Amino acid sequence: MAVVKFSWNLSDKNRFALPGVGTNGAKLSDEVLINNARWFIIFRWGVIGVLLLFQVLALIASDELTKIGITHQQGWPLAVTLVLFIANVIYIQALDFQRHTKYNSPVINIWAQIIVDLLCLSVVVHFIGSIATPAPFFYVLHITLACIFFSTLESLVVTALVCVMYATVLLDEHPLIFMAPQALTIDPGISVLSPLKINIFLWMFTLDVLFIIVWYVVSRLAIVVRIHEHNLVDAYEVIRRAQVEKDRYAVLMTHQLKAPLDAIRSKISLIKGGYCGEVSPEIREVISKIDHRASGMAALILDVLKLERLKAAARDNNAREQVSIETVIHKCIDKLGPIASSRHIDVKVSLQDFAVEGIPNQLEILLENVISNAIAYSYDNTTVEIVAALEGAGSYDTVTVTDHGIGIGEKDLPHIFDEYFYTPRAALHNRTSSGIGLSIVKTVAENNKLQIRISSEQNVGTAFSVIFPTIISVSIPKTEVHPGVRGSHLVSSQSRPLDSDKDGNELASTH
Repeated sequence: MAVVKFSWNLSDKNRFALPGVGTNGAKLSDEVLINNARWFIIFRWGVIGVLLLFQVLALIASDELTKIGITHQQGWPLAVTLVLFIANVIYIQALDFQRHTKYNSPVINIWAQIIVDLLCLSVVVHFIGSIATPAPFFYVLHITLACIFFSTLESLVVTALVCVMYATVLLDEHPLIFMAPQALTIDPGISVLSPLKINIFLWMFTLDVLFIIVWYVVSRLAIVVRIHEHNLVDAYEVIRRAQVEKDRYAVLMTHQLKAPLDAIRSKISLIKGGYCGEVSPEIREVISKIDHRASGMAALILDVLKLERLKAAARDNNAREQVSIETVIHKCIDKLGPIASSRHIDVKVSLQDFAVEGIPNQLEILLENVISNAIAYSYDNTTVEIVAALEGAGSYDTVTVTDHGIGIGEKDLPHIFDEYFYTPRAALHNRTSSGIGLSIVKTVAENNKLQIRISSEQNVGTAFSVIFPTIISVSIPKTEVHPGVRGSHLVSSQSRPLDSDKDGNELASTH
């Protein structure tokens, strides 16, 4: 059995925008900066853990650390750890609990993180060893991050700051580096540059050159990536406009087709009603076929118009309100009951009522299309089960519609929400299919921030689950049987398990 889960939980303002791409090309967007700032906060917790572990090692293996060149182990790891811990708390407070202003922006937050980290790293380099150990190479990490997060000029400022801090560490470790040796006053012929000074200057020069090279290479690569990002945004905008124009043309075309098609169907109705005189059985059969095809075309036109209206409503959040799922499901069943009855398909319902926030008419369209598909692609004399139940300890709800029909092939399952897509098996089973019904379902799911899970097996059936992530309220209705829908068995029950029918038979599961 193939199982696929679809999710369209995108915010309206980012529906047609690439996340993380700014408008000016110099920096990343605030949203991406915030996400990266949080990532570095998490990474810093890891560094804090490493420093605590180092403090433990300094207590139990001080002599061994001294042998490898790491001296002054006592005290400074704990001090650096405390500074990073307090800084992390401040960063989290500024990001998540304070209003973002001119002086509390994601850029300032990351600048603060970089400066504090460089100061702490300089302390670590000083105590571990600025020449004897590879600790200074960790400066490269901050230069790289600055090139990614900031403009070229700002990343150059960070690089210069790194060079200054490393030079400060060297001068602090060797304060007599610029003083002439005492022997020079006795014998002026003695060289001012000792091997130690040469070694220190060589280290400083080499690492400063390395820092500048890293800055140049990474900043050039960042510029290239941002240019490609903007080219991609421009191309995406062209595609979006073309899609809008295509949709507008589709609406115009369907409107133009609707009027003559309605005229044709009205004339056919007059002929079939005998208002144009007697016609032969052969002509009546031809007229019936024309009427059947015209009816299918009219349904296609209505589906196209419905789909375009739903797309146009994608940014309208004012229509959202609390909706009772039980009410919506019974409306759909009342509407589709005659179709199920004509094919002797029993519709069995087990509901745990709850309210969600959404657009009422759109949720009704979604569930109506799902239940209609289940009936259309079921075999005759079978059942369609509708189960609504709270899941995840009440954090979300799932409405599952299970049929016993032709099923969906594994290779076709990922494409079922594509517009005008239907398989040859589906077309043979349901010749009136327009291939738009599930596109409408997808658009409604996008508009209402829903997820859809589908499990299917060919010639066995399909379980179609709509997942509502936000539950407003829950109520437990009384057990009742709804009469009046011929051929359908409607039960709303809380007195029995939600995954079994009235007789205790296990229903098909989506898992």
